[in-house]
Amino acid sequence: MTEIVITGVGATTPLGGTLPDTWTALLTGRSGVSRIDQEWAEEMPCRVGARALVDPATRMEPAKARHLDRAAQFALVAGLEAWADASLGLGDDNPVDPDRLLVAVGSGIGGLSSLIANWDTLRERGARRVSPFTVPMLMANAPAANLGLALAARAGVHSPVSACASSNEAIAIALDQLRLGRADVAVVGGAEACLHPLPVAAFGQMQALTRRNDEPEKASRPWDRDRDGFVIGEGAACLVLETLSHARARRARIYGTLAGAGISADSHDLVQPDPAGLGQRRAIEKALADARVTAADIAHVNAHATSTPQGDATEARSIGAVLGEDSRAVVTGTKSMTGHLLGASGALETIFTVLALHHRVAPPTINLDHPDEGLAIDIAAHAPRPLPAGDLAGLNNSFGFGGHNVVVIVTNENATP
Repeated sequence: MTEIVITGVGATTPLGGTLPDTWTALLTGRSGVSRIDQEWAEEMPCRVGARALVDPATRMEPAKARHLDRAAQFALVAGLEAWADASLGLGDDNPVDPDRLLVAVGSGIGGLSSLIANWDTLRERGARRVSPFTVPMLMANAPAANLGLALAARAGVHSPVSACASSNEAIAIALDQLRLGRADVAVVGGAEACLHPLPVAAFGQMQALTRRNDEPEKASRPWDRDRDGFVIGEGAACLVLETLSHARARRARIYGTLAGAGISADSHDLVQPDPAGLGQRRAIEKALADARVTAADIAHVNAHATSTPQGDATEARSIGAVLGEDSRAVVTGTKSMTGHLLGASGALETIFTVLALHHRVAPPTINLDHPDEGLAIDIAAHAPRPLPAGDLAGLNNSFGFGGHNVVVIVTNENATP
């Protein structure tokens, strides 16, 4: 089977405007959650969020930014950072054959803010004042399409929309395409920009969001018995994937190997996971089989861990059931610091998993002051945890409304010493 390696990473998040800044903040246990300071938040049950630390519009020409939804702006920032991190150029300096370059970027909600802004313009000022860029801004494939244009990708541009599993599904799609020989290089990831009154109100009405408004930094608390819902975050994360032969031919720096992926569906409920976690377990088992590793090989798990009462408990049982009671895996819930980036969360947390193996340190889970009883997993609470020497495998779970389950497995195999 063709081996697929990771040669570039990039992100813009509530913890930092770049991936290095984000990773540094993550290891220190800093929270990116704060009080939403817009006037509209005052009437919301949830008044906290995880806003990106750096406005993506400041990272590009103003004229360009005006024609892009915030989600697409995020995708360009993260995607171009990953591309540069892989030591790849643009235009005439791009060494990749465009016909062998693929992009796959998912978004759970896409250009919602552009849709609503132009609907308001239509009602208040009339049809002639609606932006001609409205549709290109609001469409869910805009983040992927704009990144594909920036990189001149011609092997395909894919835009999976599977709620909070979207970006891990983008990774899985690219993995298959690279293995099938349909591309040599892929830029994959996700982008989301939903700190807007409508989704905050809607998630709040579902009672899915935290109401810990007086302590924003402590609001996201996976597996803690006092958790009461997730925190909406925004940003983007992207990875550069290559066939091992292509990466070696250009002497690329390699972070690790994208070893496998597993996809399943609960077919249980539109918004709640199957309490037995059967779909989650199937996805983990499929990923292990695809990666050709065993449960005993998994040294680290970056869990979906949104800080919802049922979701966290179900996932802990699923991980424990598949990996077994003798598992050495150190489990982390990084949404405790980043908040929940919805469709971008899987790619961001896959990057965290890659870096954890690369640097041999598992990031902490903060705010875990009173763990649920009977948790059958070993959680890195409050402080980073060292990972052992040798060949390691890591697993990232990504679950979404609709019962979407996507699990990605990475290893530090083939990584540059």
